[in-house]
Amino acid sequence: MADKWLSWIGVWQGKKKLFEFMGIFGENFQTTAWDNTDAYASGDTVAVFSKINATTTKPGKETGPFTFALRAKVRDGKVVLWHGFEDSFAVSQAYHG
Repeated sequence: MADKWLSWIGVWQGKKKLFEFMGIFGENFQTTAWDNTDAYASGDTVAVFSKINATTTKPGKETGPFTFALRAKVRDGKVVLWHGFEDSFAVSQAYHG
């Protein structure tokens, strides 16, 4: 069952779906702080680890600091893989208390 407010969680494949994801994410989540704490690259792959703080647009609560990790691959100037991992419990708590 999809979360009513965390509607961006799930698998998004393809350029069209990525833009759909960005719209939904942007409508529901306002980042207020973003600090990249570590970044590693090897060949066409990068991993970035961050500490984030945000506000939910519905119901307008602050998440408090939470962690985020990204694994991405770029080939021929195009993003071919994007895996984002967030502390979804912290974000969910802002939506559901």
